[in-house]
Amino acid sequence: MGKKTTIKYALKETDFLLYITCILLSLFGALMVYSATRNDAIKAGQILSRECLIMIMAAGIGILLCFVISFLDYDAIVRLWPLVGGICLLLIFSLFIWGDGPADRPDARCWLPIIKTDSFSVNFQPSELAKIGFLITFTAHIEAVKDNINSVKNILLLTLHALIPIGLIIITDDLGSAIIFAFIFVGMMFVAGVKLRYFAVAIGMVIAMAPVIWVKFLATFHKRRILAIYYPSALSEDVYKNVIYQQQRGVNAIGSGQLLGDGLFKGTYTQSAKGIPVNESDMVFTVVGEELGFIGCIALLFVLAFVIIRIVSIGKKSRNLTGGLICYGTAFMIGAQVIINIGMCLMVFPSIGITLPFISAGGSSNLCIYFAIGLVMSVYRFNQNRDPVNFRLTHISTPFAET
Repeated sequence: MGKKTTIKYALKETDFLLYITCILLSLFGALMVYSATRNDAIKAGQILSRECLIMIMAAGIGILLCFVISFLDYDAIVRLWPLVGGICLLLIFSLFIWGDGPADRPDARCWLPIIKTDSFSVNFQPSELAKIGFLITFTAHIEAVKDNINSVKNILLLTLHALIPIGLIIITDDLGSAIIFAFIFVGMMFVAGVKLRYFAVAIGMVIAMAPVIWVKFLATFHKRRILAIYYPSALSEDVYKNVIYQQQRGVNAIGSGQLLGDGLFKGTYTQSAKGIPVNESDMVFTVVGEELGFIGCIALLFVLAFVIIRIVSIGKKSRNLTGGLICYGTAFMIGAQVIINIGMCLMVFPSIGITLPFISAGGSSNLCIYFAIGLVMSVYRFNQNRDPVNFRLTHISTPFAET
């Protein structure tokens, strides 16, 4: 096959619609993060804040790696599941030795310090990469047992497979990521054809264990955040105001944007020194709502929904279960994060620290999500039908030639 033909297929088999849409989302996210951190950057005499700069760099690297990954056969990647799983587990275990957490949660071990000085630090969140690792290893597991997936033994083993990373992530005090793992697990099991009776049993067990989970596994601040949304009268007035402060100001900001918003870089809450805490990350949707209004929010949701639908469509067209599982797992991951993050900003769900895909600041999340998009693009590429190549061989000598 000639060079021109190779380039032709490389371009033809690349899902530029998905790729460019994701890049545009990242550019929009960088703009929102810039707006959220603009005043802090100006005060520090900087053009871009540290959060915005790291986000742009991470997304840029992710975009390049995504394109490279799209040329790798996803079946070959899934066959490397022991290596992928081993690396992810090592990274999570390293948190118990070197892990660090936010200033207000010194006991947490969510981040792995890469560079740490008095004036500058770079951290990596292994749970973000572990989500992609779980997509790969769980796909390989389902593929291995697909012919007898509804046996009790296989259901238990698959559940154990999911509980290992979920449990480890919970121990590091990253409840938000653990919930996303659970959504990916349930979604992939459903797509794989697990019978509904198993889901019914699982729901019953979760309900039965809810009191134990509440008493033994949830920290005080988790309980307060849940009560602040669903049972505020259980908290004292001072505790309630302190717990709900971030979300209440977020809702106020979104409401103040009304239909068209206050204008880019003009949001009262967003540009205030005492605005919404962490509005460059977990609460970035409030920046969209305040400065771009209801129209901006709906437009963003429409584009995110398009990305999810596009990924599902690629999965439906896959010729094998492996490709379908990768795509559906990615769609469940992105969809769960979008629903929960926006639900937090609207005070529908308690605040549990989940970023909005492509939009929130965070080097780890912006880098790793493109790994998943690269896998989806690989499924798209390796499920394309190629035109037959016409060729003719001449001057071939064989013992069967006519004399």
